Amino acid sequence: MRAVRTAAVGGTLIIVAAAVLQTQLPAIGAGGLLHPARTVTSRLAPAGCTDATFDGDGVSLRGWRCQTGADTPRGTIVYLHGIADNRGSATGVAQRFVARGFDVIAYDSRAHGESGGDACTYGYLEKRDLRKVIDAARAAPIILIGTSLGAAVALQEAATDPRVSAIIAAETFADLRTVATERAPGFFTKSMIQKAFVLAEHESGMVVDDVSPEHAASHISARVLLIHGAADVDTSPAHSQRVYAQLRGEKQLLLVPGAHHNESLNAATWNAVEQWLDGPVSVKNAATR
Repeated sequence: MRAVRTAAVGGTLIIVAAAVLQTQLPAIGAGGLLHPARTVTSRLAPAGCTDATFDGDGVSLRGWRCQTGADTPRGTIVYLHGIADNRGSATGVAQRFVARGFDVIAYDSRAHGESGGDACTYGYLEKRDLRKVIDAARAAPIILIGTSLGAAVALQEAATDPRVSAIIAAETFADLRTVATERAPGFFTKSMIQKAFVLAEHESGMVVDDVSPEHAASHISARVLLIHGAADVDTSPAHSQRVYAQLRGEKQLLLVPGAHHNESLNAATWNAVEQWLDGPVSVKNAATR
């Protein structure tokens, strides 16, 4: 009899726990979407760069301003990092392109690093921040280099900013709803995911379905180089392929064999980026379209 009673109590606890999870998981999902881990770079500003603060759209953005020694810069490259990253990943970009005659700007995205902002909105607000950062550039043309989240922000801003002449977008997602759903843990049901989106919209003010580099692509007139790891399982190459299909201007897609997420920008593709900025792209061991 005691065993039966114990089993009944255990079953009740399981049901109660399941009910609690049903109500709490959407909030957990929304929190995970809006509040990626903050990491602050321990790197000093690279040679030729100084610490800087940029005005975003209602937030202060901490970053680096890097200026070439040339009297007339070839233009300004704005580097945009990925999720849960910071401007520290721009070190190599700054060193490479300042030496090639470009000014470089890099900054911590809102809700990342040392920048202000409480929520990451995947381009909904970040594109407005980027527009104000571009206002602070001293030299045209403007070239955007973004990876993952940063690539998505770059594409969304370029759709409405004629000052952007070229975009290098590595490992972009096509739309927020799809990529967030694909990355959700398996125990999240469709209903839970939808509730999480509603909560995220309420907290952040963004509209999830408005966050779409794929939709933005059809309005981009600038040259676009898309780069994606062929073995990326976090954000599949299909995302870049969807964006590529919507682009109406000059475009190139490099699929990097064997590269997973955050691995597509390697020595070969950085060389391809440099060549692409100067003219035709060619890259060894990468599939091109």
